[in-house]
Amino acid sequence: MSDFSMALNEDQLTLQKWVHGFAEDVMRPNAEEWDEREEFPYPIVEEARSIGLYGWEFMAETMFNDPTGLSMPIAIEEMFWGDAGLGMAIMGTGLAAAGIASSATSEQLMEWVPQCYSNEKGELALGAFCASEPDAGSDVNGYRTSAKYDEKTDEWVLNGTKAWITNGGIADIHVVVAVVDQELGSKGHASFVVPPGTKGLSQGQKYKKHGIRASHTAEVVLEDVRVPGRCLLGGKEKLDERLARVRRGEKGNAQAAMQTFEATRPAVGAQALGVARAAFEYSLEYAKEREAFGRPIIKNQAIAFMLADMATEIEASRGLIYRAAWLGKNGQFQNAEGSMAKLKAARTATWVTERAIQILGGYGYTREYPVERWHRDAKIHDIFEGTEQIQQLVISRAISGLRIE
Repeated sequence: MSDFSMALNEDQLTLQKWVHGFAEDVMRPNAEEWDEREEFPYPIVEEARSIGLYGWEFMAETMFNDPTGLSMPIAIEEMFWGDAGLGMAIMGTGLAAAGIASSATSEQLMEWVPQCYSNEKGELALGAFCASEPDAGSDVNGYRTSAKYDEKTDEWVLNGTKAWITNGGIADIHVVVAVVDQELGSKGHASFVVPPGTKGLSQGQKYKKHGIRASHTAEVVLEDVRVPGRCLLGGKEKLDERLARVRRGEKGNAQAAMQTFEATRPAVGAQALGVARAAFEYSLEYAKEREAFGRPIIKNQAIAFMLADMATEIEASRGLIYRAAWLGKNGQFQNAEGSMAKLKAARTATWVTERAIQILGGYGYTREYPVERWHRDAKIHDIFEGTEQIQQLVISRAISGLRIE
């Protein structure tokens, strides 16, 4: 990785300033309201769409067309600095887009990704990536949602229930990971697009969450959902070839869900980083202004050293995220760098926001100050797209070359 540099170019600095402006002017003033409402913030997402911050073009520029891989984490950090719940509402569709991009043909990519963001009338649309299940979150081998091929109609029939799905049930485009060959475990999975209005797909339970409450999270129920053969991402010929290689014991057959998660883990790390930075900056200013025993509390080593550690952990996390994003974009992942970035940043966000509450004292524990919300929002990054322990498992296998159980 000889040519990776931490220096941001002019376009990236412009992007950073633009997204930060939206986060400061639109997201922060509305964050508390939508956290309390626990509803999907359509007006905020519409406003993001109106300036080009939500849409296929934005995803193409930041995710697909940037050779450095840094534009996406830069944008996400600023957005989640604004608010994690609103940020997830804006960026959640990106996971569906990434799910399509990881498996689709070029024709499928151009057909389905734009529909995640805008319907045929030009109105706001949403996407959802449906992988986890009620009895199988990180255990991809435990997925039970099935996909059966009907040769007579050239359709796939999907049945099962997905759980903890961002935009689940309210999305226009659902990307569903399903089992096509149970005997092959996770290597017998494939991804399918369920187009808008398809019969048999419905929203199940909507979850009431500890944090990121402006983001809609629910079950997705699939009952004899029929989708055309063209909705199998990658196509049936490619699927049959891949399954045949697996049956012959050949390596190099990535799991459908894992392909998506590996690509998005640096982005999840950037989400956590934005939350951590928000809490750090707020507690730093508070410590400069708050007086106790006749002087600002930052003049006490106990407070100053906490802030020094917070700043250090944030910078260390950003370095891992940028490095992982660059390596992933350039096909140079070696030792689970995406998992390392997510693991470090998620831990940092949880710890930094807890320290921020400690610095504010009793005020930090009340809803009159935003640090308690940031603490609630931070914790999910230790859990989704692979728990802290799953990241440790992935990393330990990568560095040892052994099958750690």
